[in-house]
Amino acid sequence: MWRTGWREAAWTGLDGPWDVLVVGGGITGAGILREAVRHGLRALLVEQRDFAWGTSSRSSKLVHGGLRYLKEGKLRLTRASVTERERLVAEAPGLVERLGFLLATYEGAHPGSLTYRAGLSLYDLLAVRWSHQHYDPEDFRMLAPHIAQRGLKGGFRYSDAQTDDARLVVRVLSEAVAAGASALNHAAVENLIRENGVVTGVRLVDRERQRSREVRATVVINATGAWADRLRQELGAPRRIRPLRGSHLTFPAWRFPLAQALTVSHPADQRPVFFMPWEGVTLIGTTDVDHDRPLDEEPAITAGEVRYLFAAIEAEFPSLGVTPSDVMASFSGVRPVINTGKADPSRESRDHAVWDEEGLLTVTGGKLTTFRLMALDALRAARRRLPALRGLSARTRVLDPVGPGLPPEADALDDDVRRRLIGRYGAEAGRLVSAARPGELSAIPGARTLWAELRWAARAEAVVHLDDLLLRRVRLGLLLPDGARDLLPDVRRICREELGWDDARWEREADAYLRIWRDCYNVPAEALVAARPAER
Repeated sequence: MWRTGWREAAWTGLDGPWDVLVVGGGITGAGILREAVRHGLRALLVEQRDFAWGTSSRSSKLVHGGLRYLKEGKLRLTRASVTERERLVAEAPGLVERLGFLLATYEGAHPGSLTYRAGLSLYDLLAVRWSHQHYDPEDFRMLAPHIAQRGLKGGFRYSDAQTDDARLVVRVLSEAVAAGASALNHAAVENLIRENGVVTGVRLVDRERQRSREVRATVVINATGAWADRLRQELGAPRRIRPLRGSHLTFPAWRFPLAQALTVSHPADQRPVFFMPWEGVTLIGTTDVDHDRPLDEEPAITAGEVRYLFAAIEAEFPSLGVTPSDVMASFSGVRPVINTGKADPSRESRDHAVWDEEGLLTVTGGKLTTFRLMALDALRAARRRLPALRGLSARTRVLDPVGPGLPPEADALDDDVRRRLIGRYGAEAGRLVSAARPGELSAIPGARTLWAELRWAARAEAVVHLDDLLLRRVRLGLLLPDGARDLLPDVRRICREELGWDDARWEREADAYLRIWRDCYNVPAEALVAARPAER
């Protein structure tokens, strides 16, 4: 939906007038933009880096109800989450897919089988979908043959779902743009504009061409996640966000084979750790630590976090003998958790909040699964300033329906590939297939991604830098060794002309991408040496 010349057209069209200006291009901002234009509002979204650059490309990839929230007594949050999970699974096949989770029980461990059975029963009742099942030790070993065997009493299987978080953001944004909204990445808010003590707009800086202009709107919504306090502090508001880092590791599936996901309690602190198949790799996470680095720096896993995750690996999968040298990639995201001062960061609430301060509407906190509910809450809070806004309802679709048909060129693709393309690209899937050149509807070696997805992303998905392409539009930087370094000549052949880059620009972009990957998506060298006390 971002065709040739889109960026200049978007910049020159910033005059509006706008009903809603959304600051922040993650899933929360994307959801607000989609709901705003769906309800007839003139809506613009701006993002200081790339769409989904922050938390929304670095999550645990789960669309889930939050089973652990039941233990905290948060029935309403869990009910809302499982309801949204079921809606997304139904509306986005190929993008949001069910995933079976195993949960082992051991002699003397707490909680035990009775507690798990009760919790899973309630979880299923809230979703109005009975999915869990108990297995004796022998059957459980068949489901998880590499799991620790000593004291195994059996376990349970239950159902949640997973997604490609960055692709979900792009699909929501593309549907919003197709419906008449505007979305501009790499455009940072320099400061707020206030008139008579009320926020009426922003001064925007184009980070690519170093130009600026004022943009005004009836309502300015701060959906910047972990960065939310930055705009709020311009108004003198106190800090309310506690940035928490969650880090993950990916392994080649052959080295860490899993047929389905597994949830375990970490041996050090009993926090849940997930092991799951994702996009042809095995993904393990997450940590939950205070993030004390500048938010504008790309976050990266620490050696202590690597050791923390390996403590869980060694406890649950001792027979595999994996080491940090087996890790293919890492990624870290910063969660926007509302600070209540708890000593243990894991005990902070994951609920979302909406604050209206001098005309700046901030929505933050929450989780990927409930992004649509957050969007609706934000617009409800803005309704008194938008008298034309009516009929907000959680019963509407989250995503646009997509017809089953693809062009004849897709006839040779198997059903799973067709489903995947329709889920990830929605109404654009047919155009992607038609744009493919000979041989580009085949999969990239070692990944499920088609060569044609690279071409389409470069042509039509607002790619400004190479890391936008390889870390967020397609996920090759997380799925292939060395950040897909060996594929860069092929990526160049397909994408350089689509992006309009000359040879010098390509070399600069490739060098910058590899530097980002080395510094922030690799395993730190010190993780390969003697351990210090592990971080959580």
